[in-house]
Amino acid sequence: MGAVLGVCSAAQLACCCGSAACSLCCAACPSCKNSTSSRIMYAVMMLLGTIVACIMLSPGLQTALEKVPFCEGEGAKASITDAVTNTVQLDCSGIVGYLAVYRLCFAMSLFFFVMALLMVGVKSSKDPRAAIQNGFWGIKYLILIGAIVGAFFIPHGQFGQVWMYFGMIGGFLFILIQLVLIIDFAHSWAEAWVDKYEETESKGWYCALLSCTFFNYALAITAVVLFYVFYTTTDSCSLHKFFISFNLILCVIVSIISVLPKIQDSQPRSGLLQASVITLYTMYLTWSAMTNAPDENCKPNWDSLIDNGQATPTDEPPKNHEPTFDGESIASLVIWFCCVLYSSIRTASNSQASKLTMSDKVLLKDDSSGAGDPEAGDGHHVWDNEEEGVAYSWSFFHIMFGLATLYVMMTLTNWFTPNSNLTTLSSNMAAVWVKIVSSWICLALYTWTLVAPIILSNRTFD
Repeated sequence: MGAVLGVCSAAQLACCCGSAACSLCCAACPSCKNSTSSRIMYAVMMLLGTIVACIMLSPGLQTALEKVPFCEGEGAKASITDAVTNTVQLDCSGIVGYLAVYRLCFAMSLFFFVMALLMVGVKSSKDPRAAIQNGFWGIKYLILIGAIVGAFFIPHGQFGQVWMYFGMIGGFLFILIQLVLIIDFAHSWAEAWVDKYEETESKGWYCALLSCTFFNYALAITAVVLFYVFYTTTDSCSLHKFFISFNLILCVIVSIISVLPKIQDSQPRSGLLQASVITLYTMYLTWSAMTNAPDENCKPNWDSLIDNGQATPTDEPPKNHEPTFDGESIASLVIWFCCVLYSSIRTASNSQASKLTMSDKVLLKDDSSGAGDPEAGDGHHVWDNEEEGVAYSWSFFHIMFGLATLYVMMTLTNWFTPNSNLTTLSSNMAAVWVKIVSSWICLALYTWTLVAPIILSNRTFD
């Protein structure tokens, strides 16, 4: 699957150069839907932007810039004097740190929001704007790169402080949508398997339900035990103990509520599988919050654990401490980015867009036959499947990617005031509380989906 997607992306890149390149390169590529390949290309665009943002936050980059000849001097600044003694100040530190990420994400989010405005009201690929959505990839990448470069010429002033508030609003909206998607995923998963069991009366589906529920709870319980072992090592870790214990109690309460008789009467398919998914996701958010805690004594020293078999860090702060992208941070970043991509793409799909926008009018179409038979060679290998109707909401898709970019920005900068100081790269209380509050909102939203049919008995929740 990964190879096929990669080929589709390469095909789109080739096709942006014109019909000649398309006929030469795309002839050797397997067929894929235009709606699929376009979303892949936009996802690649966001992935590349995230990678560049991570490089800008690389702990060694700021030190390396100080060794560049024209960036020598305190604060990575230098002055160059030309023939007429005009002095130009070069601030190489401006391409690293939180503020650099803000400028990058400002350009990217602006690009996606402009695309959202351009795609408003598009109902099929017959619309002239379809060429902009599904083609001209080389031009779009050049425009995005130009916008990013231009963003670095924005005067410092209050840009960072003002844009941080925009990022907080957009990031918070994305978190809410992401939590709704997680909850909807849990309900949809359980309902689909219960339907299969009721239709076939096969014990296999029943065993699958029990196995997945047990597996999720087993992972959650294991996580709680590991949290107490590795993240509550000293008396100063009382806040971590509170987070773990409080979220564990909330998860137990939510699990009990999901199987109460009144809940079962109003929602017969509500059960422990949904609760187990929410519990596991809550434990992930708890772990992610604790990894961002600034107190190093309340986090495991993995180097010491691997080398000496001891997980408890010393009471003395590490000397010459520099932030690093350790294995723990990388694993968290990979999981987080997968969730971001899933949320961004999923919300633009047929069912999710109608749910989130409260719209009963269906204009979306998941599949349609392409023009011509790709296998027979009389059609394009990246074929148009949206002639009768779009497969996803193009405008809403770009809105979600714009919000996702703001969420990426705030997450990478740990929801903190922008600056070029990288000592708080992965540790500050703002990031801790954002993630903990997110876990509480997730549990509250899931509980509401259980009790809403009982409280609002005059409404239909089909």
